[in-house]
Amino acid sequence: MKIEKWTLGLAASGLVALAPALLAQSSAVPQLVPVQTALSATTISGYVDTSAVWNPGTGNANPAPYAFNAGKQDGFNVNAVDVKMAKAEDETAWAAGYVVELSYGPDAGAIDGGAYPIRQAFVQMKMPIGNGLDWQLGRWDGLLGKESSDSMLNPNYTHSYGKTFEPTEHTGLLASYKAGEVVNLQAGVADTVTTTPNSINDRAATFGATTIESKKSLVSLLTLTAPDSWGGFKGTSLYVGWDYGQGAPTHDKSEIYVGATIITPVKDLTFGASWDSIYHNDVNGFDASYFQSIAGYGSYKLTDKLTLSARGEYADGIGLGAAADQFNGFGYAGGEPVNPLHSVLALTGTLQYDLWANVISRLEVRWDHATDGTEAFGGNGALFSGVAPDKKNEVMVAANVIYKF
Repeated sequence: MKIEKWTLGLAASGLVALAPALLAQSSAVPQLVPVQTALSATTISGYVDTSAVWNPGTGNANPAPYAFNAGKQDGFNVNAVDVKMAKAEDETAWAAGYVVELSYGPDAGAIDGGAYPIRQAFVQMKMPIGNGLDWQLGRWDGLLGKESSDSMLNPNYTHSYGKTFEPTEHTGLLASYKAGEVVNLQAGVADTVTTTPNSINDRAATFGATTIESKKSLVSLLTLTAPDSWGGFKGTSLYVGWDYGQGAPTHDKSEIYVGATIITPVKDLTFGASWDSIYHNDVNGFDASYFQSIAGYGSYKLTDKLTLSARGEYADGIGLGAAADQFNGFGYAGGEPVNPLHSVLALTGTLQYDLWANVISRLEVRWDHATDGTEAFGGNGALFSGVAPDKKNEVMVAANVIYKF
């Protein structure tokens, strides 16, 4: 059997392994000695996220403005393709590692803008201080929020309004310290508290030509986890986070997050809750806008393959206007339309059935209702065309299929 030279080269470097039978069959293979390289401990993982969405009725010019929703109405979608390469720290005192995560597609574009498909890229370094002090320098996922930007890590396919307004990434220096099995503290200094989806370096993209030589932002998250002595509630976690800093050239932004994951004595029954509050302040001290969201979560695993999840959320806010900080009512900086909505109730139900190996398959129904009486959804016309909305309610039915590798 002929083995390609490219494959032989990879085998010689130790990056791939060839079966002994294949080696014996090839006269072109010299004695191969695996070479230990810096890549030998690198892992590659990722996912392909797809969906099919149906919005009953007509008019999609003003879709509900939660993260990653615009442009998916009444159609089939490739949401995101994500590839992650990482080397974890080992157990040595001065261990080091790295993460490089590349993300593509409409959902990824709301994070990295598509021009720079680097979602995360950081070097991780451990110092032998106490239980081990970890540092991350580069671009890394934001700390706040009950939900992840990766839909597969959440109980629901669609995202909450709270997640919509939280920063997805930061560029800066992050320190993490775990004090025993209960307390974990993360704190860092970042360029901004606003994730700019058109640049890896948020500071330059956010400030533009504005000269702010040394101003930075603070990010933090305290996690308290119930120990084994809590019995059936062990693993229950409380999260308290605070970010503060410059969100735009003329406005500071303060973000407070409180969340909880409640593990119950009932096997496979889990609850969660979150509160997000965001305030924008003019640099001269005048209040400019606010946003808040309260959400509750519940998941119950009926069988090894079947899980039912639900989320209820109320959110309200008063906006600045898109020019000030891409924050107008429920307008979203990641490609969503500026929407006249100022208060909303959203209910989501998700049925997940894992029939295929490595595949998440979900069916979801979501209802968004403008509680202030505003006609905030619908409108017959092209997306972002300025067509006036004509509905107080939006209903969505979605099938979500994700392959994890």
